[in-house]
Amino acid sequence: MHPTVPAQVSTGVAGLNRILHGGLPVHEMYLVTGEAGTGKTTLALQFMRAGLNGGQRVLYLSLSQSAEALRKIAASHGWSLEGVTLEDWSTFGPTEQAPGQEAVFRNVALELRDVISQLFALIERVQPERLVVDSLLQLRPLASNVPDFQRQLFALGQHLASKRCTTLLIDAHTGEPTSQDIQDLTHGVLRLERWAPEFGNVRRRLLVLKMRGLAVHGGYHHFTVGTGGLEVYPRLAVGTRRDHLGSTPMASGLSALDTLLGGGLEAGTAVLLLGATGTGKTSLATLYVHAAAQQGKPGAVFIFEERLETFFMRAASLNLDLRPFVDKGLVTVQQINAGDLSAGEFSDVVRRSVDEGGARVVLIDSLSGYFHAMPQEQQLLTQMHELLNFLAANGVLSLLVAGQHGLAGPELTGPLDISYLCDTLLLLRHFDAGGTIRKAVAVTKKRTGPHEHTIRELYLEPGGIRVGEPLRQLEGLLTGAPHVLGAGLTGDAWDGER
Repeated sequence: MHPTVPAQVSTGVAGLNRILHGGLPVHEMYLVTGEAGTGKTTLALQFMRAGLNGGQRVLYLSLSQSAEALRKIAASHGWSLEGVTLEDWSTFGPTEQAPGQEAVFRNVALELRDVISQLFALIERVQPERLVVDSLLQLRPLASNVPDFQRQLFALGQHLASKRCTTLLIDAHTGEPTSQDIQDLTHGVLRLERWAPEFGNVRRRLLVLKMRGLAVHGGYHHFTVGTGGLEVYPRLAVGTRRDHLGSTPMASGLSALDTLLGGGLEAGTAVLLLGATGTGKTSLATLYVHAAAQQGKPGAVFIFEERLETFFMRAASLNLDLRPFVDKGLVTVQQINAGDLSAGEFSDVVRRSVDEGGARVVLIDSLSGYFHAMPQEQQLLTQMHELLNFLAANGVLSLLVAGQHGLAGPELTGPLDISYLCDTLLLLRHFDAGGTIRKAVAVTKKRTGPHEHTIRELYLEPGGIRVGEPLRQLEGLLTGAPHVLGAGLTGDAWDGER
C-alpha cells in the first residue's frame, strides 16, 4: 500500500510551504507559538491573504489587539484586509473594578464557555474556510484550570473539523504547562523564535515541532520579517541529481595551471584556495569565473570583504574584466553585508543564484569574512557543508577563498580548519628569493583524480595571470625562505626561469 499525502493549503509564505512540502493539511487546527515580535500576527495575516487569493471565506478573530491596529499592520506591508471578516473581541474579558470597590469574581470557567459558545455562533454565521484566533493568551485567564482550558479547545477543534475549516491558533510561548499541553490538541505546531546578536540585525528562526501525517523538512529554518511579510529560508535539501558526473573538467585557459590540476576543475566539486593575504587567491578564483563566462556558463560571485569597485578594477587589470558579462546577465556579483543577514538567508541567496539564475560556478570570497562576520551563529561549518553538498548535487563548481594569518612560513594559520570541506585544495604562498617577495602555487589535494605534486611560481601581471614551470631547483618554498639546490641563485638566473 502506497502512502497517501493529505490535501494541503498554502500558508501564504513560499518558504514555509517548501518546508511543509506543499502547505498545511486542510481542515485541521494548528498552533503558532512564539515570543512577542517573532512575527506570529504577520504570519496569520499572510495565511488569511492566501485564503482570499484562493477564493475562500476567511475569519480573523482578534482578542489581543483592535481591528484598527490589525489594519495598520496590514497597511505597513502594503496589504488590504478587504474581504476578511475581522472580528474585534479585544475588549472582551473580566470587568475591571473601580478603585476602592470590592471585586466580585464570577465563575471564570463559565465565562470561557460563553466565549466558546459565541465563537461557535460566529463560525455558524460566517462559515469560514480559514480561521485565525489571535491569541490564546487572552483566553487562558477565563478558564478555571488547565483541564477546563483543554476541554474547551478540544471542543473547538472538533467543531471546526466538522465545518471543514483550517485554523491557526496564535499563542505566546510562555513555557507554562498550559502552553505545552495544548500542543497535543492540535494537528501541528509551529514555533517562531528571535534573538539579537551582539552586532547586526535581529535573527529569527522557525521550527516545525509537530505535523501529523506529513513528512516535513525538519530542523530550524531562518526567516526575516520585512515589508511584505515573512520570508522563510528553508535549510537546503540535497537531492540525488548527479548528471554532471563524468563531464569534461573546466579549463582555466592557462595550460600550466591546468597541468598542475591534472586537466582542470570538475563540475560539482568544491575548491578551496588557501593562503595569506596578497598571494592571489581571489585572482585565481576570478580566473575560473571569467573562463566559464567566456564559455557561456553563468557564474555568481559573493564578496564579504572587498568593495565591488576594487574587485572589478583588480579583475580588469589582470585582463579578467567581468563587467561585460555582468551587463549581459551572465555573471552576478553581490557584496554581502553579513551583519544584515543570517547564515540561512545567505544559503538561500546562493540557492536562488543556482535554481533561478542557472549559475554553474559560484565564488565565495571569503570564508574568513563569512566566519568573522557571524561569530555568534551556531553551526556555521555545518551550514557551509550543507550548502556545498547542495551545489555539488546541482553540478556547480564551488570556489572558496580562505585567508591565513601571517605572511609566509609554517606558522600560517586560518580561522578554522575548513580543508575537509573541499575536494581540491590550492595552496598559495609568499616566498623570498633574489631579494623579492614572490608567489607560489601548489595542489595539495584533489579527490577526483591525479594532479601534479610540484610547486610553480604564480605571476600576477598587468597583462594577466601566468603560471611558471615547476620550481625544481628550489626547496623549502612553503617555509617562505627557500634555498637553491646546487649553484647559488642570482637575479639573472631567476629571471631565466620565466
